[in-house]
Amino acid sequence: MSGLAPDTPWPVDIRLHQKSRQLEITFSDQAHFLLPCELLRVYSPSAEVRGHGPGQEVLQTGKEDVNIVGIEPVGRYAVKLIFSDGHDTGLYSWDYLYDLGVRKDALWQEYLARLAAAGIERKHG
Repeated sequence: MSGLAPDTPWPVDIRLHQKSRQLEITFSDQAHFLLPCELLRVYSPSAEVRGHGPGQEVLQTGKEDVNIVGIEPVGRYAVKLIFSDGHDTGLYSWDYLYDLGVRKDALWQEYLARLAAAGIERKHG
């Protein structure tokens, strides 16, 4: 999901909660998501994280305390999130953010399983 589909709901409200490290998004279809900054960082749509093709994904580790320090609009279809660890190359289209919201729990479990398979423990359980 990198482009904007014609029927993609668009954000009507985006709020960053730095203390709890969550991005709150409400979409035009009334869908409402709280997305942890760590999840957004480890699933960044950037080539640095996703690689340049299937199987080239790079497991992100040590991102438990990452926060968003900036949000920049990109046209009318996306935002660039700037993270406290310096990462700022991912463009989060509305459809990608919506998909992350819908699949948040499954994606989180997948991430934890990938960490476990690599023998890596998160600092905060």
